[in-house]
Amino acid sequence: MQRLMIEKLAKWKAKSQRKPLVLYGIRQVGKTWLMKEFGDRHYQQTAYISFDHNDRIKRIFDHDFDIPRIIQALSIETDVKISADDTLIIFDEVQECPRALTSLKYFNENAPEYHIIAAGSLLGVMSLEGSGFPVGKTEMLTLYPMTFLEFLDAVENRFVSLIQNLEFRHFPVFHDALIDLLKQYFIIGGMPAAVKQYAETKDFAEVKIIQNTILDAYYADFARHVPASAIAKVRTIWDSAPSQLAKENKRFLYSDMKQGSRGREYEIALQWLKNAGLVTMLNRASLPKIPLIAYHENSIFKLYMPDIGLLSARTGLSPKVYIEPNTTFTHYKGALAEQFVLQELLAANNAMPIYFWAAEKNNAEIEFIIQYENAVIPLEVKAGKHIKSESLKTYKKLFNPETVIRISQNEYSRTQSNYEIPLYLAGRYMDILNR
Repeated sequence: MQRLMIEKLAKWKAKSQRKPLVLYGIRQVGKTWLMKEFGDRHYQQTAYISFDHNDRIKRIFDHDFDIPRIIQALSIETDVKISADDTLIIFDEVQECPRALTSLKYFNENAPEYHIIAAGSLLGVMSLEGSGFPVGKTEMLTLYPMTFLEFLDAVENRFVSLIQNLEFRHFPVFHDALIDLLKQYFIIGGMPAAVKQYAETKDFAEVKIIQNTILDAYYADFARHVPASAIAKVRTIWDSAPSQLAKENKRFLYSDMKQGSRGREYEIALQWLKNAGLVTMLNRASLPKIPLIAYHENSIFKLYMPDIGLLSARTGLSPKVYIEPNTTFTHYKGALAEQFVLQELLAANNAMPIYFWAAEKNNAEIEFIIQYENAVIPLEVKAGKHIKSESLKTYKKLFNPETVIRISQNEYSRTQSNYEIPLYLAGRYMDILNR
């Protein structure tokens, strides 16, 4: 399988002022595979260290942060003669050894010539902040679940170059085939183990077993990393998120979890889920103006899952909706389409601020609004082909945007600065605009 993040890692390697890199990502999103694959492709050798159930390696960091001593000990432990020029050092499951994470500060200050990537569960690494976390001394990247393009590369790679190169003249011919593959992705999602299983067997039942195993592991992580006083509330929010996303009005309401619930009671729990990457919180912007952050509304938001396949598994979505025509995209009231587009937006540019807009009276809503250069662009998401864009009409009348994007099952088209983008090209919207 291919991961586009390798290109970003290659750019990190080439930097003259390179810092140690911390790779974030939820459990089982493919961090270990990515780091090892990057080492195989771009270095002569890799010194791989996992701190999981390895007390001996942890003791290397017990005494001091003398870099020559640490490098010598790591060389002995890994049986790799570590050199600054041609060796990638990997600290995996680094949350199990907080002092190893702290050591990145000293690598940055005293031995920046070494190439080091550290990774671990997002929940575990985030829990170390404030206790020796090397703030400002590392670079950070987030690995998201496999995108639709990466899924295609694993399952049906004949379409990869078509999407990569934006071969618009060929899309009408292959549009229906790509929509069918997208329906598969809505069920499989982007967790690498699930994609690998499906690529090898085409068995949805086997995929669901893997997805449920991953979900069970998240529950186990709550017990390990969340303060005891917040565990019940974390689980309550986590359990409520899929059903709240299914509502016609998808805003997250604490009162929908339990009558009388108040936001202040759940602030810590929600922050933990956000830090762990297990939910993405999308806030409303009261006005679609630059900068969007100035119109950010803390109390009005929607919560999305980290992966569309995990969302499908949690909702019990049957593979029959893939087999039966024209059902997947209308099932679950458009939640899957929104979840998919958000994942593609995040993976394309995770530094970009994303909001949604809704009228005060809740009679119009645009699923996503983004900053692009000196403008705010609305992205309306529709699950099907037969579209009534009443909200988009309202938005246009109110704000007269220069550029408008609608993402749906329809084929690509453009009328001046109004773009109709098929769902399978959602991740390429920026490249389409730049063209």
